[in-house]
Formats: sequence, C-alpha cells, structure tokens
Amino acid sequence: MPKKVVLAYSGGLDTSIIIPWLKENYGGCEVIAMIGDLGQREDLEAANKKALATGASASYIEDLREEFVTGYIWPTLRAGAVYEHKYLLGTSFARPLLAKRQVELAKKVGADALAHGCTGKGNDQVRFELAAKALGPELTIIAPWREWKISSREEAIAYAQSHNIPVEQTKKNIYSRDRNVWHLSHEGGVLEDPVNAPEEAMWQWVTSPAKAPDQPATVEIGFEQGTPVSVNGKKLAPLALLEQLNDVAAANGVGRMDIVENRLVGIKSRGAYETPGGTLLVAAHRELESLCLDRETAHYQQILSLRYAEMVYYGMWFTPLRESLDAFFTHAQRRVTGSVTLSLFKGNVNVASRQSPYSLYRTNLASFSMAGYNPKDAEGFINLFALPITVPPEAAPR
Repeated sequence: MPKKVVLAYSGGLDTSIIIPWLKENYGGCEVIAMIGDLGQREDLEAANKKALATGASASYIEDLREEFVTGYIWPTLRAGAVYEHKYLLGTSFARPLLAKRQVELAKKVGADALAHGCTGKGNDQVRFELAAKALGPELTIIAPWREWKISSREEAIAYAQSHNIPVEQTKKNIYSRDRNVWHLSHEGGVLEDPVNAPEEAMWQWVTSPAKAPDQPATVEIGFEQGTPVSVNGKKLAPLALLEQLNDVAAANGVGRMDIVENRLVGIKSRGAYETPGGTLLVAAHRELESLCLDRETAHYQQILSLRYAEMVYYGMWFTPLRESLDAFFTHAQRRVTGSVTLSLFKGNVNVASRQSPYSLYRTNLASFSMAGYNPKDAEGFINLFALPITVPPEAAPR
C-alpha cells in the first residue's frame, strides 16, 4: 500500500475531498498537494492553506506559466492544431505539464504514488496517467473516481459537507470548470443536454457580444517563425503577450465557443469554452501561413495538424511521434514571419491586413493582368490534367 502520495490539487470540489478520502482508505498515508499555477487567476495561497487544513502534510505551489506558454501552447499553435474544428485544446495540453511536475515532485520528496481527481468517464484521467507512465512508470497511480462509491457531483458535495470541507459548488452552481491563461472551460449543469443554450450567467471571462463596445477594435500580432512575438508592434514576453490579447479579445466579446465533442473514451460530451486571446492567435497564425507557405506544404500540414490535435487531445504528449511532428512543424514554420491585423467587433474577428517579408503572394500573378504569364500554357496543362476523366474506362469483364 502506498505510503506517500503526491496529489495534483486545485482546491476544487473533487481534489478537496480526495485528501481525507486517501487518508481514510489508504491506511493514513501521507498526502502531499501539488498546485500548478497555469495562470488561472485563482487564490492559490488559499488553496494551499485549504490543502493543509484538510489533511495534507505539505503543499507546493509550482509556477508553470512561462513553461506552459512556451513549451505547450506555442508548439500546438505552430502546428495549427484544433480538435474537431473548434476546440483549442486548453485543458488538453495543460494536463501533461501538470503531470510532469507532479512526477518531478514525487521523485524529489520520495513519494511512491500519484493521485488525481479526474473522473472515470473523462479524458483527463488518460492525459495524467499517460504522462505519468512515460515519466515515472515506477509510481503507483490512484484514481479515486474509479474506486470510491461517490457517483455524482451532488454526492461529492455531500461528502465535502460531512467532512466540513468548504467548496464553491452547490446544487445551483454545479458547473465543473477548468481555467488557465489560455482558456476557461465549463461542463455539467444545463450543458449536459445539448438542447439547452448556455446560461448567460455561466460565462465568466468573455464579455457578452451584445454588451461589447459599439466600435471595432484593431490589434496587430507579429510572428517570428510561427511564434507570436509582438502586439501592436511592441515586443512582449510570451506570458505578457497572451495576457494582453486575452484582455482585448474578452472585452470585445471574442472567444466564446460551445461544442459537442468526441471524448477519447468514446462518449460524446458537451462543453462551453472561453478562449479569448487564443482565438485571435489561431486566426492570425492561419492567415499569416496563407501568405508564407507553399501549396504542397500547406495542404500536407493540414493532415498533420489534425493528427497533432488528436494526439494532444488524447494525452499523447510525451511520445516520439508528437516530438517528431514538432520537428516537422518547426521546419515548416521557418518563413512564417510577419504580422496580421485583426478587427474585433461584438464577438466577430475579421482580418484587416497581412504582411510578411517571406510572402509568396505576387500581385502581378494574382491580378487580372496577363503580364509575365502566358495564358496559352494553360491549354496544355488542362488537357494533361483532364486525361484521367477523358480516357474512357475499359468495359468491365463479364
């Protein structure tokens, strides 16, 4: 039986009740809480005190914000990875980083087990545990939601109340949320029925488009080799850049999204996401690529982008294939340098300008002028291109 357990701790409903549960069900084992700071804008010191007050022998706050942006968000952005057309992977690429630091801390303090608060029906259990198996296969993994008799969030709230553990969730505010510097997700409550529209009170970050300013806002985003480096011509550190874009997008109602998605475990689920700055970055990056990538690379990259998004969503971050795809995208992005200006208005994002010193766009070729282009060449090209559809097939054998 494990003697010392490092718990990935947030201070939310699930992880709050796990500390006493572990001690009750694992022979009074020592529980150490690890709180990852991913820019969630929560009172982490309060979570730290709460962990200690509910039975943790120690609690660590780990500042992972810069590593999160540069090591996880930027590579996924360069890959153009979006899951099922809409989801910008805000929870998906956060979990491997949390698990990585959890394993590092376990080795540092001499723990023999890891624990997490992921449900047995979700994706996060896979993401945490694949990372743990890749980086610390010798560590035992404890997943309380797959062991205890608690079967709903209402029962989890009742357990917390019976152990005098304060939690924010109530039967009226039942949403499960995950926030970091990239996004804020919402699940549960009325969202569990796809017929229901999200409640306006559910949204916590992005301004309602109806209440956004009546005048458009413009923002210029600069990139170097596919990586964001500036806003409105000013070079910024990665975290500061993302936070500035979050502010301007959220204020203009940009970044709300509602999706029915296919979980890795085979269940369709419904979630709502707020990804303000990320929405701008994905749009700007895609537009800059349209200038700088040749057709064959751009089209092949779309295939690999889909695979990259699946791997991130499935928790396959620490794998040889994901690292190999990174090498491809790093090379393909060498000339994705320049800037894109976006116009934001009441939840909408439009492209106002694109420019790059490596642009492959040529006005003389794109215009209606025939200067520098011989239209007669097109006739032979069309004839050859049409051969497969003009040569009649042989009659099928009897």
